[in-house]
Amino acid sequence: MKVIAFIPVRGGSKSIPLKNIKQFCGKPLVCWNIEALESCPEVDEVIVAIDSDDIWNTVESRNYKKTTLYRRSAENACDTASTESVMLEYIHYANLDAENIFMLVQATSPLTETKHFTEALQMYAKGEYDSIITCVRNYRFFWNEDGTSMNYDYMNRPRRQNFNGMLMENGAFYINTVGNILSNGNRLGGKIGIYEMPEYTATEIDEPDDWIILENLMRKHVLAHHTSEKPQIKLFISDIDGTLTDGGMYYSENGDELKKFNTRDGMGFGMLRKAGIKTAIITSEDRQLNQRRAEKLQLDYLVQGKREGGKLAAAKAMCDELGITLHEVAYIGDDINCLDLLSAVGIAACPADAHQRVKNIPNIKKMTMKGGEGCVREFIESQFFDI
Repeated sequence: MKVIAFIPVRGGSKSIPLKNIKQFCGKPLVCWNIEALESCPEVDEVIVAIDSDDIWNTVESRNYKKTTLYRRSAENACDTASTESVMLEYIHYANLDAENIFMLVQATSPLTETKHFTEALQMYAKGEYDSIITCVRNYRFFWNEDGTSMNYDYMNRPRRQNFNGMLMENGAFYINTVGNILSNGNRLGGKIGIYEMPEYTATEIDEPDDWIILENLMRKHVLAHHTSEKPQIKLFISDIDGTLTDGGMYYSENGDELKKFNTRDGMGFGMLRKAGIKTAIITSEDRQLNQRRAEKLQLDYLVQGKREGGKLAAAKAMCDELGITLHEVAYIGDDINCLDLLSAVGIAACPADAHQRVKNIPNIKKMTMKGGEGCVREFIESQFFDI
């Protein structure tokens, strides 16, 4: 028996175009759920059902280990298609066994964490329910259109602390078996259990205002508690211009191009090498002096001439070769051509004089030193050696 998580996403959102890959707190929206599921030991496989090349390429570039992409049919990607229709399409396509657990996950609920998936699956494993729905407790007072109160006695208005409220479906995820879904044609069926989630997970992203609200909630309730959790880094990457150098270009009387590097940064690369961490440089420029500096530092990789998303693609290629994910990569860069890669790695950092858009990336480590003044060494010592 396998546990299969299924995330259906479309590129045709009207209110927020391509919302599933729009940057949400520094990461494409759909990636928050994918990465929570990748970290969930109870989940065996993650299927992302996609109709858009843009979404496909974005998810594929992340090099996830458990995740498989599925091209959903045009018929089940239109505005009128139901979620159940694409679920059933995939179940028939993959010929899934009836006893497999099938968990529908909604990308529009990015505040769902690994612990929520784990707790709900453990609840389901007890065998007390045929399917599971996620809800939050709502403490609002509700009324019927005929002027009668729905969930309280207005003559004896309760205080919040004495009021049980009502359970409201939050649409985060649903758990069932393949067999039950085939029998009922629905994500739910039989005896339904309720997995109650925190109140801050009540909102789904449908409109632009939801986006603003949920980013604030994400920072307060999720990211604030994860800043102390360090990924296990296996590859360290640095930019050159503006990071290993001060960004200046110097020329000799003969027209030779010169750059100033900081020897302290070089010592930092040596420390990483002794610790068994692979090292690399990815840079937009293609210069012979970059080659000489990389040889001096005894780097494992040097990739030059990468622009317009090329840095992320180059890092992914390194990850493929090493058999790791981008979550196991640390990267320091300073300018807007570094944004994609900085937003994708496990630990991101920037020099003190980095571009403001780079500094605005959530949870990025901002160094006190500027580019070319030892900021790479500062990053290495603070993150890997607690110096």
